[in-house]
Amino acid sequence: MPGPLSHIRVLDLSRVLAGPWAAQNLADLGAEVIKVERPGAGDDTRGWGPPWIKDGAGHDTRESAYFVSVNRNKKSITLDISKPEGQAIVRELAAKCDVLIENYKVGTLARYGLAYEQLHPANPRLVYCSVTGFGQDGPHAHRPGYDFVFQGMGGLMSITGERDGQPGAGPQKVGIAITDVLTGMYASLAITAALAHRDISGKGQYIDCALLDTMVAFNANQIVSFFASGKIPIRWGNAHPQVVPYEAFATSDGHIILAVGNDGQFKRFCKVADCPELAEEKRFATNSQRIVHRAELIPIIAGIMRTRSKHEWLAALEAADVPCGPINNMQEVFEDPQVQHRKLRVDMPHAAGGVASVVASPMRLSETPVEYRLAPPLLGQHNYEIYCGLLGKSAAEMERLAKAGIV
Repeated sequence: MPGPLSHIRVLDLSRVLAGPWAAQNLADLGAEVIKVERPGAGDDTRGWGPPWIKDGAGHDTRESAYFVSVNRNKKSITLDISKPEGQAIVRELAAKCDVLIENYKVGTLARYGLAYEQLHPANPRLVYCSVTGFGQDGPHAHRPGYDFVFQGMGGLMSITGERDGQPGAGPQKVGIAITDVLTGMYASLAITAALAHRDISGKGQYIDCALLDTMVAFNANQIVSFFASGKIPIRWGNAHPQVVPYEAFATSDGHIILAVGNDGQFKRFCKVADCPELAEEKRFATNSQRIVHRAELIPIIAGIMRTRSKHEWLAALEAADVPCGPINNMQEVFEDPQVQHRKLRVDMPHAAGGVASVVASPMRLSETPVEYRLAPPLLGQHNYEIYCGLLGKSAAEMERLAKAGIV
């Protein structure tokens, strides 16, 4: 079956992570995504290596793993949109597309004649999505910003990291650019919602996605707890502010996560741990009491957990239906039988001669499953297909555009 968005064409003017992540989501769902890149250089992340993917002989290519991670199922063209002729070509392309995604600084594309208001008259059905750090308006709108900044500014780092007074205490960022990824997810959701509205109204619309907005929204229950109580949330390290015991514990040979979410699970844990009396104590019988008496309970559990190996604990706790899990490195993740069963690694033949290994989309649709049609493209790989096939340009015109540095 064709993908659910196989009737949609996307013009992707974005680079790095947030915008490309949104475009890849749409591409995975079947959309034709045309990625516009700078001639000779391409997306910034093409140069973010090593590591590089390998060619057929096992040698490094100049295709970075970072770029490959977020640009599958796309077609790459080169175009210098800073030049008037390049801008005219963008307008030609936008007139033939359903969606445009961009993440330029506020006002940049307006100076090029490529803002939503400037493209809308020629294509009233266009869904135009801008991804910026601070949004299109407000006192910080023109400031640049990166994921790390927003993890701090949006509050996430104030609740991430070890508790004050503990070794290694202090604010800590998440190990991936989570603000970018989440903004890309929200952008792709907003785009599909706008397309659904267009099916009813016949009208496109403008979407303003900001990394700061996304990070603030992501703090969800922590912020609403602050609104409700007036108490500023703090860092809990690997512990949970409202559930106990719910954290990482050292075993005799490593660490595991113990995630006891209710009183029944706590009773089962205590039985497995040969300490059923703990579940009967008034201080620990309910989650509310365990929160109040956290400082007394956690050292007891920590001492018990050190008496067995991580594999012994995992086997016993899983058999008793007590939520738990290992702390895997990336190699161990893909050795897990569940990960292997779900086929979360996808190897795609790459135009550079080797294989581009990517992570499968987590979207599982029964009637229109995600397909891995195109490996992440080489720079300008689809120039002739798009310029000649879609826009009808001749080979002579392509040669002239190339000599002029437009493509």
